[in-house]
Order: sequence, then C-alpha cells, then structure tokens
Amino acid sequence: MRVLYVTNMYPTDRHPASGVFVADQIDSLRRAGVTTDLLLAPRLAGGPLVYRELAARLRERTNRQSCDLIHVMYGGVMAEIVTRHMRDFPVVVSFCGSDLLGPARDLKWIRALSVRYGVHASRRAARRAKAIIVKSGGLATSLNYRLDRDRAHVIPNGVDLDRFKPMSQDACREHLGWERGTHNVLFAGSASNRWKRPGLAEAATAELRGRGVRVRLRMMSGLPHDQVPTWLNASDLMLLTSIHEGSPNILKEALACGVPCVSVDVGDAATRLAPPRAGRLAKPTPLDLAEKIGEVLGWPRHSEAIEGIQELSMERIAARIVSVYEQVLA
Repeated sequence: MRVLYVTNMYPTDRHPASGVFVADQIDSLRRAGVTTDLLLAPRLAGGPLVYRELAARLRERTNRQSCDLIHVMYGGVMAEIVTRHMRDFPVVVSFCGSDLLGPARDLKWIRALSVRYGVHASRRAARRAKAIIVKSGGLATSLNYRLDRDRAHVIPNGVDLDRFKPMSQDACREHLGWERGTHNVLFAGSASNRWKRPGLAEAATAELRGRGVRVRLRMMSGLPHDQVPTWLNASDLMLLTSIHEGSPNILKEALACGVPCVSVDVGDAATRLAPPRAGRLAKPTPLDLAEKIGEVLGWPRHSEAIEGIQELSMERIAARIVSVYEQVLA
C-alpha cells in the first residue's frame, strides 16, 4: 500500500514543534507496513502563498511516483485544493480541530475571516473525500452533511508510550532547575496564543496564590518534542484552558506519564478524564479552575490514568487508520 501524505505542518529545524503528531503518525504507519511519501506545504514558513503551487506540485509528484491513495493531514484550503485537483486518486482527509470548529471569539477580524474561509474549504473537501478522519466525536458533529458523517471515522492521535511514561519527578525537576516546595502547573502554549487562553490559566493560578497556595504556572511552548516528557514528569498537574480542541495531544501525553490534568470541556477531554484519578473537568472561569486545581494538586501518580491511554498507542491507532485505507481501496 503506497500513500502520499500531504500536510502543512511537519517538524523542521526552524519549527521543531510544528506537526510533531503528524510526523509520529506517519512513522507509525510506515512501521505498520505502509509505503509512505510526504509532500509538505510549509504554511508556517511561507504563509498562505504556499498553496498557489500545491496543485502543480501534486501532479508532478503523482506523475513521478505512483500511489494508491492520498491522505491529507489537516483541512482548510490545503484539503480543498487536493480534493479538487486529485480526482483520479481516492483521498482521505484528517480534520484536527479549528479547521472544522472555526475561529476563537477574540481573534482579530482579519485572522477570524481567514479561519472561517478555511472552515468552508474544509466542508467542501469533506464532501469530496472518500473517507474522513476526525480526532473526536465533537468534530464529527460539526460536519454539515449527513453524507459527510457517514464517511467519518473518529480516530484520535496516538501516543508514543515508549516516550511518554512515568519518570522520577525529583530527577526531572533537578534537570530543569525547578525549585523545591512549589506546586508546578504545566500549561502547553505561549502567552500570546489566544486559542489556548493563557490569561485564564494565569488568573486561575493567581486565585490559588491569593489563597496561600504556593503554585507556579509553567509555560511550555516551542520545545523539541523529546523534551516534553521531562516537563510533564516534573509537573504536579497539566492545565488545559483552550477555547476548542479536537483531541488534545498534550492531555493524553500527560496521562500516559501519570500526571493528573484539569481541563475545560473541550474535544474529548471528558472521555480522557473519566477515570477517577485522571483529573477533573472545570468550567472556564478562574474560580472553578482554581477549585479543581486545588483539589487535584498533591494527588499521587496513579496507574488508572495510565491504563486508560493504552488503547491510544501509536500501534493501535496506526492499525485503525490502515483499516480505513483498506475500506477506501476496496
């Protein structure tokens, strides 16, 4: 089985954290026996102009090297171009979150308009695709047409359980130079990322400090992926406050390390936090987040949370995606 993967995010020297989950998924599919080829439209480096030559690049690549199907790993304009121009190949499209859910309310109007256009492009691509993969059930319900939902498969991203596993908290803190005697709450995102609502995370931890709790919010952004397990294992808790998500990878990776989580109800967070010692769901307010963080801080690492992630190993998710390919090719 030969598959051409088309994506606009993939780790590079300049952007090592971009599209790590895409690279991991392609690697897992290669290990599952798929012959893989990659066509990258580097959106971060080149902006939207990278899509102007995408159709020509696709034709040149498929003329030079045959493939059985094309898998587009993100929706929007990229997926619309691929499904419009590659009618001679079955196309699978993976939707990840904002490509179907739309913009955050507080985005500047130009950016919000661009994201809305991407959602319309996603829906056109969904109507043309032979199969659709969405990361959570909530994303499936955001598809506009019954026909789209009939072809949609809910398959979250897998977790590399060899990389994300429990490690000594003391050793990880010493490696990072974190002080003792303070609760460390990890937030995956930069202070400027409005989608993640860092201000809400700051307000929640400030509320706890006002109650006399020694807590520090640790912002994790732009790290090479091989450093993320150390940050997770050094933390007491992982906090997620995003406006919306598909299936947040960082939450699953934290649970694989045995780190409890507090999250607003986005993506599949409710499913992931169902085990009693996995964490707590909170309302998107500083007070409720602070209450839930205070409840979870000090919890011991618990095997129940780790066991709940086993079904999301890279190998099991790759097998589910290969099954979609086989249905499409049949």
